[in-house]
Amino acid sequence: MIEIVAVVLGAAGAGWLLRRKHLRRVVAGPAAGIPCMVRNPAGAGRWRPGRVYAGQGTARCVPGRGDPVPLPGGRATAVRAPSVKEAMSINPGSRIVTCAYDGGGTIEIAVMALDLRELLETIPEPEPEPGS
Repeated sequence: MIEIVAVVLGAAGAGWLLRRKHLRRVVAGPAAGIPCMVRNPAGAGRWRPGRVYAGQGTARCVPGRGDPVPLPGGRATAVRAPSVKEAMSINPGSRIVTCAYDGGGTIEIAVMALDLRELLETIPEPEPEPGS
């Protein structure tokens, strides 16, 4: 009987703590930026969690660890679904956007399908050339 009381009290305490955490997040509002996974340079290295911000006229990608990557003149060059190998590292329902930016750099940004439109507004696709 004592064990049951201890388990019930533990569950009630855990529920109270989770509710407090949830209420703090609701009051704080949504986090700025687009949550993503980043691989820099494209096709090499590991996927790192981060966010893409579209402030001050240019987009920048801020990984969870490491230096921010400014994307001056950034443009989306390809959008694709993750491969089976990539799906083990990132969410298989996400979409991978390959971006090129001034200076010849490339970066891959994986976002959830619902965030894809917002990312493509931040880092637009190049306009097709007339006659092609």
